[in-house]
Amino acid sequence: MDYLNNVLFGIYPYIALAVFVLGSLIRYDRDQYSWKTGSSQMLESKMLRKGSMPFHVGIIAVLAGHFVGLLTPHQVWDFLHVTAPMKQVFAMAMGGFFGLVCFYGLTILIIRRFTNDRVKASSSTMDNLILVLIYIQLIMGLISIFVSTGHMDGAEMLKLMSWAQNLVTFQGSDAAAAMADVHIIFKLHILLGMSLFLIFPFSRLVHVWSVPVKYFRRNYQIVRVKNDRNVRKG
Repeated sequence: MDYLNNVLFGIYPYIALAVFVLGSLIRYDRDQYSWKTGSSQMLESKMLRKGSMPFHVGIIAVLAGHFVGLLTPHQVWDFLHVTAPMKQVFAMAMGGFFGLVCFYGLTILIIRRFTNDRVKASSSTMDNLILVLIYIQLIMGLISIFVSTGHMDGAEMLKLMSWAQNLVTFQGSDAAAAMADVHIIFKLHILLGMSLFLIFPFSRLVHVWSVPVKYFRRNYQIVRVKNDRNVRKG
């Protein structure tokens, strides 16, 4: 069991993250024209509008919360006089709220994907798989909130923080050790999360890299003015 725990939580995360980064770079280099979400808005727009906004707002907030909560060193929280129980209550409240917002939006999108004939016909197996996996991941995250009520001292949360922070400092063995006696729901949640990173480059999820950053720093364009041979920069 120690060996399996070490593989799953001390080695597998590095494999998943390596595929995530390298796969994204290779796909961008070789297949830029598929770097999009492949919107089905023209096929059905009402449910898409209703579900898309809460889904995206919820999932961005949840991911940001995970990133800050897991990777902020405990010394920072000590400096801010935030105890582990206080941090856990805050994480449960905010995670629960935005998790439910995301759940509401994703439920609408899944119903739309599998009940609208036109949308269903235009969806690939990978499209459907990604939605279902994110849905399962979200449900496990919400369930973990109820599990957390059984240990309000924040001890379990500190183990998860230790796992994440040991990973980013390349201490895989210590990371795996931190996960040894963590509740099974957290283990499954982490494993599915790593698996989503693993398949990320092979799915439409790559469209998250398409945030129009260049819009704020656009290159000059050559514009031809009607009835005028002069060329100007716009």
